[in-house]
Amino acid sequence: MGQNERVSPFRSLLLPFLALTVAAVGLTACSKDPGPGPSVDLFLKGWGTGDFGNVTMIRTNGEKVANNVVAEELAALSGSLKDSKPTLAKGKIDTKDDQATVEIKVSQPIPGGKWDYVTAVTAHKVEDTWQLIWEPKVVHPQLNLGDRFETRRVSQTRAGVLAANGEELVKLRPVVIVGIWPSKIIGSKDKLVTDLANILKQQATLDVADLTTRVNNPANAEQFIEVITLRREVYDTVRPQLQALSGMRFNEEQRMLAESRTFGAALFGSVGPVTKEIMDANPGVYSPTDQVGRGGLQQKYDQRLRGSGGVKVVAARKAPDGTTIDNLLYDVPAVPGQPLKTTLDTKVQRAAEAALGAASQRSALVAIRISDGSILAVANKTELNLAFTAQVPPGSTFKTVTALGLLENGKVTPDEIVACPKFLTVPGRPQIQNSGQFELGNVPFSVDFYKSCNTAFASLAPRLGGDGLSKAGATVGLGQTWDLGLDAFSGKVSANGDAGEQAAAAFGQGTTIVSPVAMAGVAAAVARGQWKQPVLLLDPTPAKPAAAGPALKASTVDPLRAMMRQVVTDGTATQLNDLPGVHGKTGTAEYVTGDPTKTHAWFIGWQNDIAFAVFVEQGVKPAETALPISEAFLRGL
Repeated sequence: MGQNERVSPFRSLLLPFLALTVAAVGLTACSKDPGPGPSVDLFLKGWGTGDFGNVTMIRTNGEKVANNVVAEELAALSGSLKDSKPTLAKGKIDTKDDQATVEIKVSQPIPGGKWDYVTAVTAHKVEDTWQLIWEPKVVHPQLNLGDRFETRRVSQTRAGVLAANGEELVKLRPVVIVGIWPSKIIGSKDKLVTDLANILKQQATLDVADLTTRVNNPANAEQFIEVITLRREVYDTVRPQLQALSGMRFNEEQRMLAESRTFGAALFGSVGPVTKEIMDANPGVYSPTDQVGRGGLQQKYDQRLRGSGGVKVVAARKAPDGTTIDNLLYDVPAVPGQPLKTTLDTKVQRAAEAALGAASQRSALVAIRISDGSILAVANKTELNLAFTAQVPPGSTFKTVTALGLLENGKVTPDEIVACPKFLTVPGRPQIQNSGQFELGNVPFSVDFYKSCNTAFASLAPRLGGDGLSKAGATVGLGQTWDLGLDAFSGKVSANGDAGEQAAAAFGQGTTIVSPVAMAGVAAAVARGQWKQPVLLLDPTPAKPAAAGPALKASTVDPLRAMMRQVVTDGTATQLNDLPGVHGKTGTAEYVTGDPTKTHAWFIGWQNDIAFAVFVEQGVKPAETALPISEAFLRGL
């Protein structure tokens, strides 16, 4: 300021005031405390990573603790959950003077779900720094130094499969796991394996070379090498011979099984140890000791049948005597499985199984109660559920559908003369002939049906037009969308083919394919006078069963039933004639066009309130395969 300048009284008063104001503002800015929040944020970040940044941590006695030590102790406390990082969130902060308590919300993944709980960390302010007090209770209020989180799985009870009357078809039954303990073998290991294979040859064919290699592997000397699991009653038949061998071990368990190895096997599926592939495809769902469904109903409804395992989260610590003491922190109870209730009838199923017992080829039998559509039996002489899923030509059993279409639309009458020559030539098709090249001459249509004349039916194909067969098939469920609660093929009926295709389709050849359950449904529809989708499950009920078909005219089904009765009394199934009231239709189905030696055998029909279908793969002549099975089944009832 220059020598001659004057300071106004107003300015001289203002300068000190401004200086005081600035000083006050600066003081306020410097003294604003962000609280313990930032330190807690860094701590929560480090909980998952092990890096706590510049957070200062102390023990309850005020002693400082290095961040790497906190990370080590946190990992030890986390125990079996250390690789399952929790989701953490800062909650309410209560501050009083230089002390604060900060709530921490924890969402901890555990097997099969998550565990939500609330804990807290205490903070202490020293000068301008908030220090966090580190102790096990920060991880969980009930943890102490030396504790660790551990999970304990709680097994659930798998449910069974029930018959319509509530009888358990599949339930826990005793088994014996037969195994070898190599170090306990006295004498030759190779001879032991050979002797074992001979003893068990009626139960299974052992891979002798593989088993010998495993038994002789030094790494397996003190291992239990599982060989086979036998039902208890089967084990008892060979127990003396097995127990006479050195180095054998026998573990008794219970498994979900039907009453015999074959009883409904392909329909039910099986229950066995979970595989690595299943575990990898369903992370976190299974443990290595779990049992899971494989195939059939057991696999389709595995989640329902198995229920869900429980889990306990404990604070575990070693006692002075070396045992582990568990302090329960969280408990998710196991949920038992829910059973499946089927429409099956034990007596009918047993009759079906026994009937297939003598068959040397793969075969299937399905039985349906006519009055309500309930499936009473599903038997397969194969591990595949051919009864539901086979896609094969129906052969002459399909003449039932062709006759239905012709009669329903007034295209033929039972008494109309329809010639049955030995051969019939149709453009686009190899010469059509009858089985064994028989001929009937000029006979009524009813005779063509019960004597199963291919040439007569082929000659009638033009009367149905291009889509007549498919329409007739649809009225009895073929080619419709079904929902049985398990995969089933409802058939595919030839439509709009050329003249040769239409002729072949009329007697069940060409491109028409069906399954046994579909053809059992056809027989039931004719007997009932209306098609209803077969029913397999009562609980749970299928979501979208097919709607019932139209009522069939009496002028159609009455003569068709009469002709199906004549098949048994005068036609191709007379060996069933001493069984009262049997109606049916035989079928020989070529699976290689033009080669009569490459044929499947069929019989569909009904007696009283039970309709059924029998299919024999490569059965050639129904009289030698399908009909003996049908007779055994009906006599078994």
